Amino acid sequence: MASETTLVQHLDRLVTMDAQDRELTDAYVVSVNGAIAAVGSGDPPEEHSRGQVIDGRGLVALPGLVNTHHHFFQTLTRVLPAAQDCRILDWMAANYPYWAKIDEEAVYDTARVAVAELLLSGCSTSSDHLYAFPKNSGSPLQMLSAEITAAAELGMRFHPTRGAVDVSIDAGGSPPKELVEDTDSVLASMEEALRRFHDPAAGSMCRLGLSPNSLTICTPRLMEESAALARRHGLTLHTHVAEVIEEEEYCLEVFGKRPLERLADLGWVAQDVWLAHVVHVDEIEIGFLAERGCGVAHCPTSNMRLASGMAPLYDMLDAKVAVGLGVDGSASNDTGNVLAEARQALLLSRVRERDRLLSARQALRIATVGGASVLKRDDIGQVVVGMQADIAMYRLAGVSAAGAEHDPVAALVMGQPPRVHHLLVKGRFAVKDGELARTSEQEIVARHRKTVRRLVG
Repeated sequence: MASETTLVQHLDRLVTMDAQDRELTDAYVVSVNGAIAAVGSGDPPEEHSRGQVIDGRGLVALPGLVNTHHHFFQTLTRVLPAAQDCRILDWMAANYPYWAKIDEEAVYDTARVAVAELLLSGCSTSSDHLYAFPKNSGSPLQMLSAEITAAAELGMRFHPTRGAVDVSIDAGGSPPKELVEDTDSVLASMEEALRRFHDPAAGSMCRLGLSPNSLTICTPRLMEESAALARRHGLTLHTHVAEVIEEEEYCLEVFGKRPLERLADLGWVAQDVWLAHVVHVDEIEIGFLAERGCGVAHCPTSNMRLASGMAPLYDMLDAKVAVGLGVDGSASNDTGNVLAEARQALLLSRVRERDRLLSARQALRIATVGGASVLKRDDIGQVVVGMQADIAMYRLAGVSAAGAEHDPVAALVMGQPPRVHHLLVKGRFAVKDGELARTSEQEIVARHRKTVRRLVG
């Protein structure tokens, strides 16, 4: 079989994110069968001059961005009026009636919107935490399959997680009974999901994780047995923790322990785990995360939107905790732009720290190398030979970029985040000339609007 070669040449700037933090000018990248075969400056090697050629003049290139926490289905209820100006418990109460109506069609339509938005920001890899499986809305496996199908159709590298809730509002949790599953059924579904969907191979486009929602709405049995199941099969684990101070108060009252300590008791602070938010932690707990190799999905916009607090990002980085960015659900962020999230991470860190200023390049490293580390991937996040050919290319143009010629790399974070110009995932276009390469953005939006009208009104 003939090899598939793509050559990107004469890039104005290539940010490799390699161990030396090299930034190349007049740069080229060669992809062969989805993996990077050559990187350098000047004219590319003659043997790679055939195949698809992309003119990189005027473009700044990065590794494809990585999103480590999302809830695709929440594009259904963006800027819901009743949920705009409240903190998390009231926010959830306002959203639950609509989430309790989602079905397989809604999961597919909302996933296509979420994936398209991420791709257009330059994000080549995303996780998703799907935990809303209403009774009488079809099989959870079919719903999970729907979002996996959507990601594959648009060309995204995907880390879906089979989420779950098994403690209802009647039992001391927050979700309505329509969203609560039987524990045995959840575990059986998780095992079937990993058999159907998980691909552990190098360069995989779909790796499954298991993700009970949180300590407060999942039973200890579900937390412990899902972790054991994941470890038998080499899957990653994901959940929310330490997002709001109310969770800390609940855990101290019910378990006599802080949230992270309670998670550790259940086997959930380990190298195969990544945790969303981690806002309310102290220095000792940060050291514990670093010691155990546990990753963190930092979600600055969502944390601000819901008045949850400011995560100690710089302290975690100093302690060598693996940190990536998460846009979080589109109902608690209202956008799904990873480049914009890098900007928020930089700005919020500076508000918190004042004397330790996170740089634009540090923010981009969190969005690329950091995200890859959090998702336990050693084949993405850098533009180096042997890595997957996931490359985001941006054109800084127009009035919003005028004057930013001094440092076009920093401008990606410190200025208005541009739409990605080209995005390669596994060496193939997912975005070309600023438009989705495999489907129509207008068709995705039109179909999504019909679903919103059907379920929300």
